[in-house]
Amino acid sequence: MKNIVEEAIEAGQFNTLVTAVKAAGLVETLSGEGPFTVFAPNDAAFARVPEATPDELLKDKEKLTAVLTYHVVAGKHMARDVMKMKTMKSLQGGSLAVDATEGVKINDARVIQADIAVSNGVCHMIDSVLLPK
Repeated sequence: MKNIVEEAIEAGQFNTLVTAVKAAGLVETLSGEGPFTVFAPNDAAFARVPEATPDELLKDKEKLTAVLTYHVVAGKHMARDVMKMKTMKSLQGGSLAVDATEGVKINDARVIQADIAVSNGVCHMIDSVLLPK
C-alpha cells in the first residue's frame, strides 16, 4: 500500500498539491509513519483559487506550509468517524469545522471522495482549498 505522497502522485488528480508539498518540504513528513488524515484538494480545487494565490504561496514557504498543514489532522479518521465530529484540530493548529448535514463538508469544502486508504492514514478528496483564518 502506498503512503499519502505516493498515492497522490499515482492518482494523477493531485499534481498541484504534490508540487506544493514538495515546495514546502513536507514530502518526508507526509511519507512518514503518521497516521494522518488528509483533506486533499484535487487539481480542480486549486484551479478555483484566485490565480495569484498559488503562485504567491509557492514563493512563501512558511505560508505554504501553514496552508498545507491546515489540510492535515493527526490520526486516521475514516468518513464514518469524521461525520460524528463537529470540529477537528489541524496540524497547523487551526480548527476545521465539520458539517455532515448534506454529505460532508470541511469548512466550505465538500468531500467528493472519502476513505482513500494509504499506508500511513487516510485521504479524503475535497473540492476546494482550505485557507487558515
